[in-house]
Amino acid sequence: MNLHLTPAIRVLRRSQRLCLPEIAAVAGLLCAELEAHAQASSLAIDGPPIFTAQGLPDDAETPFDWAACLPVADAQGMPADEPHVPSGQTELTVLPPLSCARTEYVGPLAGLFTHGYQPLLRAIAEAGLRPSGASREVYHVWRGPEAPDNRIEIQIGIAA
Repeated sequence: MNLHLTPAIRVLRRSQRLCLPEIAAVAGLLCAELEAHAQASSLAIDGPPIFTAQGLPDDAETPFDWAACLPVADAQGMPADEPHVPSGQTELTVLPPLSCARTEYVGPLAGLFTHGYQPLLRAIAEAGLRPSGASREVYHVWRGPEAPDNRIEIQIGIAA
């Protein structure tokens, strides 16, 4: 576990309320839509995809707020602190800084929770810290759900 302050980052974002099993069906499509939107809007992609969650549940049936985000370079003439909705459900906004505990998981998607989230949550509890309810996954390397060399950074917000 590594304690870290993730800085604010400008992103294109598509938010949804869904359950854990539904993510697999929408994540790839939304990332492709965000990439197409960035290209159509002449926004330079400025980092790997980020998935955000608020109130990530312990079960597969409880809906929660989830978003696919794509970091983009600052838009010309747009103030850094004002979100802008260029079209539809895609918004150009800023993810706020996140005080978090983080770890990196390497492997197939099937092991993300048991070998990524669970050890990190255990380390947070052992350190006497409390999760804030916010979490992020940064997909540094993605080769597909079965790939053994996927590299995903897990960030779990820490309550003040």
